[in-house]
Amino acid sequence: MALKAIHLAEVPNYDHSNFVPENATILSSTYISSGCAGKSRKFMVMGHRGSGMNIMQSSDPQMKCFKENSILSFNNAAQFNLDFIEFDVQGVISEKIVTEITLEEILSYGPKKEPRKVGKPLLRKAKDGSIFEWKVENDGPLCTLQEAFEKVDTSLGFNIELKLDDHKIYDEVELKDILQAVLKIVDKYTDQGRSIMFSSFHPDATQLMRKLQDYYPVFFLTNGGCEIHTDPRRNSLEEAVKLCIEAGLQGIVSQVRAIFRHPAMVSWIKESKLSLITYGQLNNVPEAVYMQHLMGVEGVIVDFVHHIRATVLDLNKTYDEEIKDENSIDGKEVEEKRERSVVKFSDRELSFLLKLIPELIQTA
Repeated sequence: MALKAIHLAEVPNYDHSNFVPENATILSSTYISSGCAGKSRKFMVMGHRGSGMNIMQSSDPQMKCFKENSILSFNNAAQFNLDFIEFDVQGVISEKIVTEITLEEILSYGPKKEPRKVGKPLLRKAKDGSIFEWKVENDGPLCTLQEAFEKVDTSLGFNIELKLDDHKIYDEVELKDILQAVLKIVDKYTDQGRSIMFSSFHPDATQLMRKLQDYYPVFFLTNGGCEIHTDPRRNSLEEAVKLCIEAGLQGIVSQVRAIFRHPAMVSWIKESKLSLITYGQLNNVPEAVYMQHLMGVEGVIVDFVHHIRATVLDLNKTYDEEIKDENSIDGKEVEEKRERSVVKFSDRELSFLLKLIPELIQTA
């Protein structure tokens, strides 16, 4: 289940440009190193759906620890000093369009906020079609996007993934209504100072979100050819770069396997002035995260937030030292020092390094 933004009928035509003040907070320049937001190199960690997604068929208890996309999961992630959490706001729930199901119906499933009330059981469908009861160790009620803003520590950035039905063709009016519904909630809490970014696998949604506003960064999500879709824009990193440039997007969130399959694409993405973040289960492997840091990837979305956050702390020590020195040396010296701190590899060297972890390549 995903967070519900607002009933779309309540927002017939929302003008975002008249609502956001001039000091609206965008993705902090201390996080993204290319594209729209500066030149620093802090390596980001984002919690996947809070403290990690749930996989009911997994034997690993970490995949069933906290209910994904819940306030409980979000606030648990906050204690590890993550940069962002990623969560889903979607227009389709249980194969119904959001406008055809009321908020009351949605929140009737799962644990309840009110004591002694019992919600309807939640089931989870795996990719192979298997059905599992959605049981986790630390369960929590479903929440709205508004509740996330009100109840989650404001130091935690939000990577809001816009989920849409892959099997539905949206006209621009309908798509605009969906995105404006989300924007209305986001803009209501802009004075929190929280870092915000949007991402989506839906090419038209990313393009339209960028047209509707230019305050918050918009990233295109892609599996980079690991799966094939009818829309060719979703089938390669090359197409993702092309879409981002044409639409004025700030970056790409790629399946990590695509990056390991095509390591030379990292340089092309960076040369195109785009930021690069990755997702996927390989990001729960410290060696895979470290390799991406060497390659120039700027952040990872992970399930094992505590484990990977600890791994990344060492990677950011150089960045922290640079920040301390910035007040004592001029800008040119800072940039020269940063340039020296970047580990650079040729394609041949990268290929050799990747072969040092063949289990990752095999999985990819």
